Amino acid sequence: MKMSTKIDYLALKCRVEQNKPPTFYSRVSQSKMFSIFQQMKSMDANRYATKKTIAQGMLDIALLTANASQLKYILQVGEQHQFYKLMLILISLSIVLQLLVGILFVAIGSLNINKQSDQTAAIILNDVILVVIFVISVVNVIISGFGIEYSSQPLRLIDTHAKTP
Repeated sequence: MKMSTKIDYLALKCRVEQNKPPTFYSRVSQSKMFSIFQQMKSMDANRYATKKTIAQGMLDIALLTANASQLKYILQVGEQHQFYKLMLILISLSIVLQLLVGILFVAIGSLNINKQSDQTAAIILNDVILVVIFVISVVNVIISGFGIEYSSQPLRLIDTHAKTP
């Protein structure tokens, strides 16, 4: 696409979005306008939404992996950790909420937002996902605040197989 055609395209798109007739009709032939409208129609919002959902899912997997590692550590240390019960509850809650978000991602990924009937469901699911991700973020900030390695008591693993003299 030439620069002048790109400028015309952007101007036309702007006018169409504002529900105004194009003012530069004399500079653009009907065939060019038809071509521009065809390109506008070919832009697929559904494809963008699917890619966005996949990217969010990848980030969710990364956070899930980090929480699983934290859970493993807290279970290995056990009651010796100063905030054992709190950390166990928060990490478990975070993992459960992440699994819920993963299920919601699968559900929203199956919707076609080009269909009017799926758009309302997609908007609602997107809002629910946003709220749950916010809660997950808050929970993980609290987990970081109570910290795995920032306990005031030094951690000592007890060797249960050690012989006492």
